[in-house]
Amino acid sequence: MIPSTPTISFLPNNPFPFQAQALGDPSVTIEEVTPPVFPSGSLFPVEERIVQLFEKNTYSVVNIFDVTLRPQLNAGGVEIPEGNGSGVVWDGQGHIVTNYHVIGNALSKNPSPGQVVARVNILASEGVQKNFEGKLIGADRAKDLAVLKVEASEDLIRPIKVGQSSSLRVGQQCLAIGNPFGFDHTLTVGVISGLNRDIFSQTGVTIGGGVQTDAAINPGNSGGPLMDSKGNLIGINTAIFTQTGTSAGVGFAIPSSTVLKIVPQLIQFGKVVRAGLNVEIAPDLVANQLNVRNGALILLVPGNSLAAKAGLLPTTRGFAGNIMLGDIIVAVDNKSVKSKAELYKVWDDYNVGDKVVLKILRGSEYVELPVVLEEKSL
Repeated sequence: MIPSTPTISFLPNNPFPFQAQALGDPSVTIEEVTPPVFPSGSLFPVEERIVQLFEKNTYSVVNIFDVTLRPQLNAGGVEIPEGNGSGVVWDGQGHIVTNYHVIGNALSKNPSPGQVVARVNILASEGVQKNFEGKLIGADRAKDLAVLKVEASEDLIRPIKVGQSSSLRVGQQCLAIGNPFGFDHTLTVGVISGLNRDIFSQTGVTIGGGVQTDAAINPGNSGGPLMDSKGNLIGINTAIFTQTGTSAGVGFAIPSSTVLKIVPQLIQFGKVVRAGLNVEIAPDLVANQLNVRNGALILLVPGNSLAAKAGLLPTTRGFAGNIMLGDIIVAVDNKSVKSKAELYKVWDDYNVGDKVVLKILRGSEYVELPVVLEEKSL
């Protein structure tokens, strides 16, 4: 039988249990202990500007998750997809830009163009999330970018405005909108804390010109926009430097200059038409084992390539079994090349058909060779 009067007992070593007493101070009234509430008034101009930027641009940010992964519960009991991420509305045709790694599990199964690889939640004007199928248009693993397409009504499609990352300055304000840990449309504010950072993609290729920010970026922010104080897209949030898996105040975004070069090609061709040499470059580890500490060592040169016609030499094995090093590219048009990653980074500045002058180390001599660049697959 439950006692009518609740009691509290001490631990066994205290022999004096007592009856619980009501707490409070009956000598005061509710009115006497209720402080005055002051109206919040108008926001400061800087606050109002940030609020307006968020309210205007949040409709251009979508929630994306990989259809091949199952939802999980986070520490707060909120269900989030394992492949949860963000994206931006690119144009009025329903193209959505995100990171390759956000839908990487679905892409690893080699889906055909037009196949559904993600679910995309778009925020409607009434504040309701509307769900759409995200069909694959194209993806570039090297630059960690992917383009999806949704069939949504015109009133839901609100393209983001794209700005110039080339004019950014360290110290200027920036804003990030995304879906960290599954919490949709979250705003964080910070500054540009570094420029021209190297971001290493999952293929080992360096994404140059990365924008560093201290705006909090966490899992789920990937693929979302980094914006300047005018609300223009200056980067796609893609990585954090962390030892705990959460924001440590150092986040990185793919600059809008790179996004502008990659995304239109993905939409038109489904892939990136990348300039380069149709030669095989030794991985840095292999090059180091062969005592090549500076430059990009050529391993193979296909016989029908423009590189072969230009006279580039591959690495070979002599009659005695000794390795004879091929040409080592140390510069392209006077741009220094210290590794394979740097060579691929240099190619980003060129188009198919461009003629460049390679400075190569051949044996103990330096040679300059003019070469026409061709389409190169990574």
